[in-house]
Amino acid sequence: MNASESDAMPTPADSKQRVIAIVGRPNVGKSAIFNRLASRRIAIVHAQPGVTRDRLVYDAHWGAEKVQLVDTGGVSNVDRATSTDVIEAGVRRQVEAALADAAVALLVVDIEAGLHPLDSAVATWLRKSGCQTLVLANKADTAARDLDATEFDRLGFPVFPVAALHNRGFDAVKEAVIKACPPASPGADANVAEPLRVAIVGRPNVGKSSFINRLLGDERVIVSSVPGTTRDSIDIPFQVGTGPTARRYLLVDTAGMRRSGKIDTVVERFSRMRTEDSLARANVAVLLLDAAVGPTAQDKTIAAMVMKYQRGAVVLVNKWDLAEATQRRYDPALREEMPFLSHCPILYVSAHSGFNIRRSLEVIDAVAAQVQTRLPTGILNRAILDAYERVQAPAISGKRLKLYYVTQVGCDPIRIRLFINVEGGAVPPAYRDYLERSLREKFGLEGAPIVLQFVARRREPREGTADVPRRRPLIRSNANKKPPRGGPKRKP
Repeated sequence: MNASESDAMPTPADSKQRVIAIVGRPNVGKSAIFNRLASRRIAIVHAQPGVTRDRLVYDAHWGAEKVQLVDTGGVSNVDRATSTDVIEAGVRRQVEAALADAAVALLVVDIEAGLHPLDSAVATWLRKSGCQTLVLANKADTAARDLDATEFDRLGFPVFPVAALHNRGFDAVKEAVIKACPPASPGADANVAEPLRVAIVGRPNVGKSSFINRLLGDERVIVSSVPGTTRDSIDIPFQVGTGPTARRYLLVDTAGMRRSGKIDTVVERFSRMRTEDSLARANVAVLLLDAAVGPTAQDKTIAAMVMKYQRGAVVLVNKWDLAEATQRRYDPALREEMPFLSHCPILYVSAHSGFNIRRSLEVIDAVAAQVQTRLPTGILNRAILDAYERVQAPAISGKRLKLYYVTQVGCDPIRIRLFINVEGGAVPPAYRDYLERSLREKFGLEGAPIVLQFVARRREPREGTADVPRRRPLIRSNANKKPPRGGPKRKP
């Protein structure tokens, strides 16, 4: 591999010195504490154990201080030798990775349940990791419960009674965390561009997590054949290249979306809500399909959701190493099944073998650039006028549609405003689609959504007509009189 190729390979995002890992056994309130420290509802909080499995990362600002919070799954077994469950082993590896980057670990325990043998086992694990550790005794809802936290002094770390439900005790925790953290690097965030947000969506078991792990070259998210392994939306920062020219991304691994009628748990309903929120905030959505199965009705539903949120879109057909068809046969059939995605690029990949994984980043970058396109007003008007003259405009309420003027009013999505002689809502969808296709033929805009806004141009009535009477001053004075032509008369 030459130097230019190695520079183009994705590398993990710059490791941060002020990383805070939140660890503990299942169902002690780690995600609730994560949300409190982040001052946002990011992680799914539910009484069901094991909701969080992958690492959730968030850059929190505590006044002038900035730290990176990492929520981890509940540790139910710290011994590798005795663990046989695939997901359980994956959770443990995620915790190990979080501790490897962390400066401070927050060990969350349940003050109501008291000291549990697994709490002691996790504390021993943290002691070996070398992280500075604080114990957060959660569910200390009142000051009277704070005395119960002394039981956890046996773990050998400073203990802080807190209550995530009632937001108690976190000021002292933040102060202790900042003291335990290394000092912030001066100017670390200066001139750093916002990363490109890329949401990876699709049905369960199409290979979303496998694709992300292959892209990163690391087991960043848990991969399992069990449907529904990913339950939350996982933000994963990474970059390609180094220095000021580095390309920065924020990949969002989302939970697999089943049909609405098959959703039977509250956690899965929350997962779907998080996926929709991730789509709404993304710059580009990557829809993964299973090449061996082909497009299903649920794939079309998810694609329609991408179109609903007007995101730039890329279609990746994963597991191409298992497909029997050729691209020449598969591509037209896919576009016929999903015609509303005909403007989106389609790429055939394999997360298992690595086929076209690097190229998928190039396609994502290309769509992201198209989404931010600014069309010159003059050229845009000529393109619309040519389309208007090629196909006769429809008649609406007995009036032939006329286009007066066109201008672009926004990006991401591309919003184009057309001033016409009738109410905008009356323009037939077929003619809207025709104008959109004409713009794509002229400017490309592959994968970029186009929103046409038809606005009726209203002529302002002239002053003095029957609609607008001539205005007269409310108070007459000599100051309002105009001097006669030729200037004021001179006295003889």
